[in-house]
Amino acid sequence: MSETPQRFTDIVVRERSRLGNFIRGRVRDAAEAEDILQDVLVEFLVATEAIEQTGAWLFRVAKNRIIDRARKKKEEPLASDDEGGVSWLEQNLPDAAAGPEAAYARTVLLASIQAALQTLPPEQRDVFVAHEIDGISFNELSAQWKVALNTLLARKRYAVLALRAQLQAEYGDLIV
Repeated sequence: MSETPQRFTDIVVRERSRLGNFIRGRVRDAAEAEDILQDVLVEFLVATEAIEQTGAWLFRVAKNRIIDRARKKKEEPLASDDEGGVSWLEQNLPDAAAGPEAAYARTVLLASIQAALQTLPPEQRDVFVAHEIDGISFNELSAQWKVALNTLLARKRYAVLALRAQLQAEYGDLIV
């Protein structure tokens, strides 16, 4: 790195707050935002090429890290064998045993999800439920249903977009 240790410290002090605000504006989880900030600063420290516009470089790296984490989260299946077969939905719904308010919230959310699923065309609903809730891979679905893989992917995409739009209209920012 062509920057001296003092120059590096000066840049980090100057850019850290602004960069942190940029990241937190795009990442809801505070701990995850801090991890991204640290990753960016470490990458800056070990960069071997001379960086002329450090501020622009830091923001570009931060944006790339945010995109990488978002992609990684999209790749994680909703059903998780690591949790003893407990689905993503079960992990994120309020626990009915936590009291009457939680039980009511759980009932309302499940009813909303079920109602939203029922508005989907059957092909989209079937693919969504089979993949996200039952945990069946697209390759298995394609073989079982004798439907092209790309067709299944498109149906799932349309289902996700429709569900997101319906549930965001009802729950706003709670739905990602």
